[in-house]
Amino acid sequence: MTQPPLTRQIQQLEKELEVQLFDRTSRTVRLTPAGRAFLQDARRLLHEAENAALSVRRVTSGQAGIIRIGFTATSAYGVLGGLLATVREHLPQVDVVLHELVTRDQIDRLSGNSLDLGLARPPAARPELESRRFRAEPLLAALPAGHPLADDAKPLELAEFHGTDMVMYSPTEARYFHELLVTTFGNADVQPIYVQHVSQIHTALVQVGLGTALVPATAARLHFEGVTFRDVRLPEPNPVELHLVWRRANDNPALHALLGML
Repeated sequence: MTQPPLTRQIQQLEKELEVQLFDRTSRTVRLTPAGRAFLQDARRLLHEAENAALSVRRVTSGQAGIIRIGFTATSAYGVLGGLLATVREHLPQVDVVLHELVTRDQIDRLSGNSLDLGLARPPAARPELESRRFRAEPLLAALPAGHPLADDAKPLELAEFHGTDMVMYSPTEARYFHELLVTTFGNADVQPIYVQHVSQIHTALVQVGLGTALVPATAARLHFEGVTFRDVRLPEPNPVELHLVWRRANDNPALHALLGML
């Protein structure tokens, strides 16, 4: 830019701001205090404009943004930590917002687009949702201290639970585990005596003094005092499934970047 139009633009800017930005003499031109302050802000604005363009490109590629993740209580002990480590390592500019929710509530929020990803129990039987098995694990017997089965070193047989008092899961609030146990015992022609129905895994462990319970293997990490965990011989070695669930129409690039890694 030649000198005359540059001078005119400076004069226009000073008129608009109603301040003098430069001290001018016949030999020198230097910034006034107002000019020095304005220069700092101008440089910052240019830098922020460049960052805004870079941020937009990162969000579009899934390298930045926010992912809202729902998880069940037991998934926090065995799966969630590894998933968050993956985000930190490969998507460090993606923020994760966590919500501890039972599967039913996760499904509702995923359908309503207030969650991006769920760590939930199957099935996610809604046409708008997609799911993939993420992990499978065994069931363990949780036994109160002094129970006759607690000291047996060998894996327990399902038949050993026939006629024994057992803490069972609620058919409405813990439907997945309820149906899993009913099917497992029914196929083995075993009939425990259900003395209590609970909605959560940790509640089952609290109630173990009333009887035995079958819990996912990750529950052993809770270390409840007075509870012994024992292996159980099952027709399916890893019957407890955890699925990744998301809405098919979800257009969050960060979600799809994470799904590609998982």
